[in-house]
Amino acid sequence: MSAHANYFSPDYSTARSRFRQMVEAAGGRLDVLPLEARGPAGENLGIDIGSFGAENPRRVLLHSSGLHGVEGFAGSAIQLQFLDSLPPVPAETAFVIVHVLNPYGMAWLRRVNENNVDLNRNCLGNTAYAGAPSAYVELESFLNPQSPPTSDLFTLKAIWLILRHGMPALKQAVVGGQYEYPKGLFFGGKQLQQGLERYESFLARRLTSAKQVVAIDVHTGLGKYGEDTLLVDTEQYDTLRRRFGERVTRSDPHESPAYQVRGALESMIFRVLRGAHVDFLRQEFGTYGPVKVLQALRQENRAHYYDDGRSGHPAKTVLREIFCPADESWRQSVLKRGGELLSQALAEL
Repeated sequence: MSAHANYFSPDYSTARSRFRQMVEAAGGRLDVLPLEARGPAGENLGIDIGSFGAENPRRVLLHSSGLHGVEGFAGSAIQLQFLDSLPPVPAETAFVIVHVLNPYGMAWLRRVNENNVDLNRNCLGNTAYAGAPSAYVELESFLNPQSPPTSDLFTLKAIWLILRHGMPALKQAVVGGQYEYPKGLFFGGKQLQQGLERYESFLARRLTSAKQVVAIDVHTGLGKYGEDTLLVDTEQYDTLRRRFGERVTRSDPHESPAYQVRGALESMIFRVLRGAHVDFLRQEFGTYGPVKVLQALRQENRAHYYDDGRSGHPAKTVLREIFCPADESWRQSVLKRGGELLSQALAEL
């Protein structure tokens, strides 16, 4: 194994202790936002945040990982690599590194939190937590079978649905977020979740002085294998593409591997840091194709609700590989591109 791949941790608790040690070793301040949820061994969970530089910064680099739990291995590795050779912090600037926003999901190898909530559909602000796209309602029994995982011709059925609805429309309907099926995929919750609530108050408390923020949130599972796409708000598209290059793309199902999401994390960050100019980039690293990803999510959800749901369940092992391939070249690409984006972001500040 190369030195590169060593930044990838075997499990959440290892990643967590490494992050905390490295923040301390680099002379940072560690904040912990404790959560009521517990890990597989009954251990305490919390969102760990390492801060460096100014106490009341004007400029902030905000880097977060693990909003989707099991996707957190890549973002955590990028953060450990960054901490290992931390650049000097300029005057009036802070680096705020948020390690795993959904520790329950990473610890249990789920994409969702302890309430089956997809946290990137949960930041609705004053909008009602209600509704589901009509195509989702139509497909609900196919997406969320109430039985243990089986091989049930999923791929054939999925291909038929893609042919019938078209990929962009189907993708948008299925994964854009729904608020009516609490045990279903892409459930956005019925209220703001505890972790995000605590994160929001941390941001409001600590970053009110900021005038300029570059925020990067790392995800995996969308796009070309081993390559990253930087998904941005349509209004920011032109300026961010000029500054961050051709990897920048709109979150539009017709233009990119992405889709429009209700209640995404950036909406909360824009709201809380409204006194600052915020550039928000969702860095998505491609793994496997969308049909394979959806199948793995569906199987893991069935295992969680209708089988024993333990963290060692075969469906969880598959899900982990889908979102964090064991392939050395994929991991090296993640670290290289993750590091490059951090350097670009620092240059922008």
